[in-house]
Amino acid sequence: MNSVAVTAFAELPAERGILFGGDYNPEQWSPEVWREDVALMQRAGVNLVTVGVFSWAELEPTPGAREFGWLDEVLDLLHAGGIAVDLATPTASPPPWLGVRHPDTLPVDRDGVRLIAGSRNQFSPSSRVYRQAARAITADLASRYAQHPAVRMWHVGNEYGQIDHGDEAARAFREWLLRRYGSIEEINRAWGTAFWAQRYSDVAEILPPRRAPYLINPTQSLDFRRFTSDELRDCYRELRDTIREAGATQPITTNFMGAFAHVDYWSWADQVDVVSDDQYPDPADPESPLDMAFVQDLMRGLGGGAPWILMEQAISAVQWRPHNLPKTPARARLDSLQAIARGADGICFFQWRQSTAGAERFHSAMLPHAGADTEVFAGVCRQGADLRRLRPVAGERIAARTAVLFDWPSWWASEEPARPTSRFDGLEQMRRWYRPLWRRSVPVDVVRFGADLSGYDVVLLPHGYVLRPEDAARLTEAAERGAQVVVGPFSGVADERGHILTGRSPALLRDLLGVSGEEWIALPDDGVVLESADGRWPASVAHTLGEKLRSDGAEILAQVASGDDAGRPVVTRNGSAWYVGAVVGDDLLDAVVGDVLAAAGVSGAIADAPAGVEAVRRGDALFLLNRGSADATIPLPGAWIDLLTDDELDDRVVVPRGDARVVTERRVT
Repeated sequence: MNSVAVTAFAELPAERGILFGGDYNPEQWSPEVWREDVALMQRAGVNLVTVGVFSWAELEPTPGAREFGWLDEVLDLLHAGGIAVDLATPTASPPPWLGVRHPDTLPVDRDGVRLIAGSRNQFSPSSRVYRQAARAITADLASRYAQHPAVRMWHVGNEYGQIDHGDEAARAFREWLLRRYGSIEEINRAWGTAFWAQRYSDVAEILPPRRAPYLINPTQSLDFRRFTSDELRDCYRELRDTIREAGATQPITTNFMGAFAHVDYWSWADQVDVVSDDQYPDPADPESPLDMAFVQDLMRGLGGGAPWILMEQAISAVQWRPHNLPKTPARARLDSLQAIARGADGICFFQWRQSTAGAERFHSAMLPHAGADTEVFAGVCRQGADLRRLRPVAGERIAARTAVLFDWPSWWASEEPARPTSRFDGLEQMRRWYRPLWRRSVPVDVVRFGADLSGYDVVLLPHGYVLRPEDAARLTEAAERGAQVVVGPFSGVADERGHILTGRSPALLRDLLGVSGEEWIALPDDGVVLESADGRWPASVAHTLGEKLRSDGAEILAQVASGDDAGRPVVTRNGSAWYVGAVVGDDLLDAVVGDVLAAAGVSGAIADAPAGVEAVRRGDALFLLNRGSADATIPLPGAWIDLLTDDELDDRVVVPRGDARVVTERRVT
């Protein structure tokens, strides 16, 4: 991160309050519409728009041409209207002429099929021709607008996630491997190529993991995923540095995509000046508020606790699911308030004006086809008013005593085929373990493996397939100082190469946990009945995946109730270190997490939050979001004021169904 630019971002919400706006694509419209747009943005309270994400073909209609006149006019109009600009490099979607003239810039899928131009994201991250063209247009864009008063941020690319299996990727992958391992001998050692006669005599023989007759070497696949993430990051960094070389000092970012499977955002986090994210919860999924809460805590964690930006969301329906339910204006408002509660200083949408042509003509927008006389636009205006009232929240942080560990390479390695069961889903385990915390409104930091855990009283590792000695050491240190440390199933299985750690499992944690196993086992479809050893928990089941365990000194809290494995431990405790050695039912998992929190003295933002109410403290503000089916009355001793309405409240707060309160204590004289 650039410290000057980080400070510049902090100054932006300090100056303007919570940032509010969305993607703006004026190249789709005439100049008369631009003037109407600015007037309606002012009416809605918009103070930031992202411009130019998909404008490459307009800026460079033929190789080497530059058409900046329209963008000059747009930026001048926005600045005159008091609207700041997050100016994007147009490099996410190259113009068709680039792919037609240079087919090597187009990506190749794992079947060897070269994809064509005519959509978006049609580039190979390793293509030298693409990178040269991307740097050239970015350099000219940045030189022209680095000092433009409208430009307050820069946005590089868009949703980086392209994967290429072609020859350009093969060349770059080999270079990456030599940087990582140093020699073909070390690559062979790391990949375990003595298996199936896979030993390479020269690095030139190595290819990306294209389709093969049977299973691909799992370490090759894991390294290709690491390489792809690094290659995309290098594309971003090249353009970021190009912008800086042009003299730009504004903050630079790119939009992440939550717990996205193809990019390790921990390795990107210190490369952006502010973390920004795109979030598209499905209104048809009742669990989506839980999923978004986890993603929002993850985004805050990536930034080390600093405020972040919700760069894209939908105001109503999207167009890319098979069946696209719309959000109501009330639901859209709750989604935005949830993001602010969990650390966002910016609330933006895709997009400002709904497209009449192209693949996203049915994707909702802040200004829909039907115009300003709509419920959607009225909801947008209400959100703008809400955000102006929440200005005191900007810049505030969230204090958490609970950490949840999450790691991309560990997730990747756990997904490789040829394991005990393909039904085990590491990301789903994260979701299930997060749910009891979310339901209790417990503040959570999502942190990377090996992070400093000294500030936490509860540390959860829902799933850590890959574990390094330093990761295990941090967990042991946390438990030794008294933190409650809980480890979930199928953890500590493999090293960084994806090679199985030998000895009784989990090899690096068995001393900490006081329990060890000899085999990971798939469990029957109807599960295995469990009983609580001391009757503290209800009867439950273990399902999907377990481990043949024995206690090496740990207290057995839950065990198999009957059958050949009767009495075998499943949930154990060794001092302040807990182990859940199987995928257990939600009821038992909830009970375990509840007891862990009680043992640590950790509670939620409010006591006994009513069902459906999410409570989050950010600074002095308490956000109460009611997604339940009934109005909720919440006792809050003292005198309070609702920041959204200026209502004064005493001793209790009533949150209507589908509504929110954001309250802070008031001084009574």
